[in-house]
Amino acid sequence: MSPHVAVIGAGWSGLACAVELARADIRVTVFEGASTLGGRARVVEKDGWRVDNGQHILVGAYTETLRMLRMLKVSPKKLYSAPFFVHVPGKLDLQAAALPAPLHLAVGLLRAKGLNWADRRAAVRLLNLLKRTKFKLAEDITVSALLMRAQQTETLRRLVWEPLCIAALNTPAERASAQIFANVLRDSVAASASASEVLIPKVDLTELLPVPAVLFLSRNGQSVHTMTKIRGIARADDSFALEGDPFDGRYSHVVLATAPWQVPALTAEFSEMERLREQLAAMQHEAITTVYLSYDPPLRLARPMIGLDGGFLQWLFDRGQLGGPAGMLAGVISAADTELSREEIALRAHQDVERLMVPDSGHLPSPKWAQVITEKRATFACEPGAFRPITITPVKNLLLAGDYVASDYPATLEGAVRSGLQAARTVFRSLGVAPPKLFTFD
Repeated sequence: MSPHVAVIGAGWSGLACAVELARADIRVTVFEGASTLGGRARVVEKDGWRVDNGQHILVGAYTETLRMLRMLKVSPKKLYSAPFFVHVPGKLDLQAAALPAPLHLAVGLLRAKGLNWADRRAAVRLLNLLKRTKFKLAEDITVSALLMRAQQTETLRRLVWEPLCIAALNTPAERASAQIFANVLRDSVAASASASEVLIPKVDLTELLPVPAVLFLSRNGQSVHTMTKIRGIARADDSFALEGDPFDGRYSHVVLATAPWQVPALTAEFSEMERLREQLAAMQHEAITTVYLSYDPPLRLARPMIGLDGGFLQWLFDRGQLGGPAGMLAGVISAADTELSREEIALRAHQDVERLMVPDSGHLPSPKWAQVITEKRATFACEPGAFRPITITPVKNLLLAGDYVASDYPATLEGAVRSGLQAARTVFRSLGVAPPKLFTFD
């Protein structure tokens, strides 16, 4: 049969895979059970407000995501960009300088407010330690153990490394993989000034990549079907059939671009995948809670993104400075406690904002609107030795894609896009098809 690839899941990994296949003129059909594109990085509509199911940031090191956005002709104006910075009001103001590496970070550390000379020397010591080993650890340990080994100061741990760790890996430093954290540092703050740049979406996550990807697929004769839940995969001679496919199609390849816990039910017919199903079912996950608070009169933060030390929230974003309505704040709690009620979470987030905006025990009027969104299994737990499957499975031409698939990166948008591209390239190899040329721009 002529190649026809089914991609199950229209999140960032599934759509990246489909776009890459379409660029090579391979027929592809995408199935999505939900009505909204984007998977675990999507827009949510509530009470007339449009917010994301979680606040995401990108960095300049997300080369494949940025390449995909450029190829899809997404305007750079849809991303706020700034040199790498960490701003904790009243405690730390660190920003990389607009200079070539490594001067961008060295000068940034030199100018940083809130760090003393012991802190600056410790930061250089950690980065030099990692550079000497080319960011490859002899054994994977926890981030806390790495920071202790590199004799990091309490200030650096509390205000810089631990917040960056939980933001990037969504796993607390005492449990997080030092090797994955080292990979993140290698490709961002320890690389070039452009690689460490902070990029924050100014449009919702569905509009940023999924919608342009679907438009690209449509223009190239490919199909995307939302609200089409695939319930299982079966062999059909030398191809695959999908339970729930309204078109009763036959597919040469299937890419499972779903969450890992959805794979076992979809692959129940394949006895050779029993071990993989057990491993996926045993994966541990971390929650992320995002709290949206809208104030009237509008509040404005000192920076579009700030860190909070010792509060309930870890990071606070000013959506009014990021293309959203004035006065809309988004607070983030990575590796969140999912036992608290939404009302308690919203109250404690408001109290953090109150302490920030009226520090002298003043009163801040309650927000006119609040929304709490918790993704209970937002990411896999990025711990040392955590199981992560590879793209191929024991079933020929049945592939996996998603931010949990084995790579150098934690569960990020870049990890999702890279896994989708890897699945597409695996299809190319199986067909003996040359991959499309790298994106070029006029």
